[in-house]
Amino acid sequence: MHLGKNGKMTGHLQIIEQAYRGKKVFLTGHTGFKGAWLLMWLHILGAEVKGYALSPENEDDLFNLIEGQKLCDSVIGDLRDKDKLRQSINSFQPDFIIHFAAQSLVRLSYEVPVDTFEVNALGTANVLDAVRALDKPCAVILITTDKVYYNYEWTYPYRETDRLGGYDPYSASKACAELIIDSYRNSFFNTGNFKTHQKAIAVARAGNVIGGGDWAKNRLLPDIAMALGRGQKISIRNPHAVRPWQHVLEPLSGYLLLGARLFQTPLQFCQAYNFGPESNDSLTVEQMVKMAISSWAGGEYEITTLADQRHEAGLLKLDISKARAELEWAPKMNALEAVALTIKWYKAFYENRELVRELTRDQIMTYSKL
Repeated sequence: MHLGKNGKMTGHLQIIEQAYRGKKVFLTGHTGFKGAWLLMWLHILGAEVKGYALSPENEDDLFNLIEGQKLCDSVIGDLRDKDKLRQSINSFQPDFIIHFAAQSLVRLSYEVPVDTFEVNALGTANVLDAVRALDKPCAVILITTDKVYYNYEWTYPYRETDRLGGYDPYSASKACAELIIDSYRNSFFNTGNFKTHQKAIAVARAGNVIGGGDWAKNRLLPDIAMALGRGQKISIRNPHAVRPWQHVLEPLSGYLLLGARLFQTPLQFCQAYNFGPESNDSLTVEQMVKMAISSWAGGEYEITTLADQRHEAGLLKLDISKARAELEWAPKMNALEAVALTIKWYKAFYENRELVRELTRDQIMTYSKL
C-alpha cells in the first residue's frame, strides 16, 4: 500500500502488480508512443508480453530508445492481416489483450481516410474476431479516444453515455470501432453467457496525452520539443483550442487498473470508461506552449495559419466521475507537472539520448508510487 497525495492509502499499485506479474499480455501497437510506454511498464511489472504492430518508423522512436525488442516477443504485422493477427493471438494464449494499434492522427486521416477506417474500424473487428477463437479466459481492453463523442463544442464534459460521432475520418473511424465493439460484446461476449465464453471486454477513452518519445507530426508537444531542441521558434495553430492535457502515464495507469478489475471481477467492468485530467485542469494550446517554454527555461513561439487548415475540435473535455467512482482511479498530476515531466524527457534526449531508456523507466517507477 502507498500513501497518495491526499494522504489516503491506495492499493492500486498492489492491485496492478498482482494482476499482471507472471501473466501473458498481448499488446497491439507496442511500437507506438503509448504502446512503448506501456510495454516498459508491463516489463517492470513482470508480465510476459507479445506485441503486434507495424515497424517503428525511425531510430528515435521510443520503442527503439527503450530497446523494446528485448522487452517482448515482437511481431511486425498489420491489423488488416486477420489471419496473421489471429494466429499471433491464439499461439500466445494471452490472459490480457490491450489493443492500442491505430491510425491515430486527425490530419493524416484527411489524407488517407479509407486506410484510417480500415485500420481503426475493421482492425478492431479483426482483434475481436481473434478473441472469439481464443479458448481460454481473457480480459480485453480496447483503447479508443475522447474524439469518439459527437462534439457540440460545449463546456459540459462528455460522459460515457453521450452520443458518439465524428466530423473528421479519424474521429468517425473510432466511433465506428466503438459500434463494432458494442456489437461483438452483445453478440459474442454477452455478460449473460460469461461462463461459456469467459471473455471480459471493456473500452477506455482518453484525451490528448503528452510524454517523452512522441514524435508524431502535427502534435503540439513533439513540435515544441523539436523546435526547442533545435533552437528554433515554435509555430502553433489554433492557440485558443482547449484540450484535456494529461501525461501518458495517467491513462496508462487507468488502463492497467481497468484490466486488473476486469480480471478479478469481469462481470462488473465490461463497460466504457473515460480517463482524463480534472475538469478544471484543461489548458489552451497557447497556455501549454508558455508552460513548456518556462520548463525548458527558454524559447519563443509564433501563431501561424496553415493554407490547408482542416477542421479540428476547439473544445472537448471528459467527465471522469465514472472511473473515479467505479475503479477508484483519479489523475495524480496537474497540467504543469505533466508538462515539466515531458520537457525533462525531451531535454535529456537532446543532451544525451543514451539516458532516456533509464529515464523512461524511472519516470514510470516514480509515477507508480505517487
